Amino acid sequence: MFEITTELVRRLIHSQFPQWKDLTINPVEKSGHDNRTYRLGNDMTVRLPSHERYASAVEKELTWLPVFKPHLSLPIPAPVAKGEPTEEYPLPWSINRWIEGETVTHANISDVNEFAEDLAAFLKELEAIDASGGVPAGIQNFHRGGNLAVYDNETRSIIETLSDEYDQVLLTEIWELSLTTKYQSAPMWLHGDVAVGNLLVKDGRLCGVIDFGTMGVGDPSSDLVMAWNFFDDDSRRIFLNRMNFDDNTVHRARGWALWKALITFAWNEHGSEASNWGKHVMDVIIRDYKKHGL
Repeated sequence: MFEITTELVRRLIHSQFPQWKDLTINPVEKSGHDNRTYRLGNDMTVRLPSHERYASAVEKELTWLPVFKPHLSLPIPAPVAKGEPTEEYPLPWSINRWIEGETVTHANISDVNEFAEDLAAFLKELEAIDASGGVPAGIQNFHRGGNLAVYDNETRSIIETLSDEYDQVLLTEIWELSLTTKYQSAPMWLHGDVAVGNLLVKDGRLCGVIDFGTMGVGDPSSDLVMAWNFFDDDSRRIFLNRMNFDDNTVHRARGWALWKALITFAWNEHGSEASNWGKHVMDVIIRDYKKHGL
């Protein structure tokens, strides 16, 4: 991880984009993990990968976001410029247009069912974009859209540690169900990280989607994890119905959600916000699985 500060960003702007050197630079409150984001003046953001493993996303976003934009009804980041690596900060970075909106919470949306429909509509638009020539799922996007089995050993290892807190047999059953099928259809575009931190709300409605760093083409199931990460029973049903995939895709999606919840729960200090989030999602997945029997 690199230490990224306002002062570093200011030096990068001064040296590479002196036309903007007099603009204010302020860190964005919810900046994310893979990247650090700063607001540049009123109309732009500076986005810097926090580690070299996230650096490939810069070129990917610069290439593909302008292709996506005409096909999507909601705002997405619009690249303005590419920053070059320096001795002080040895990775590429980017400047994008600012998108108005707040990070989604249950408190700032008017209706969770409406939000489920809006999100599904956006994802269907994304999936409909021509994926030929797109970036295949793999190491570059942490296998989003690829084969969930790459995380099999990791997932089973964590489940084995949970004997005091969870029914290991049940968790293993849910996990193994997600691995019983593989995606057989034509690859689709996927965002790769459909999570609350990347969804913006204004006036109670979904108003923008950001951070396409883990985009790729492949199996769209990993983009459905909000079904368990955010939605309640009714909105989950609405969201999955609108996405209109078969049961096997939903099983794989649940597996993606379970894997992320498990590692977040296990790899963070118990009682921390992150660990509590992981536990909550695991509980939702288990309750939903028991209720529907599949």
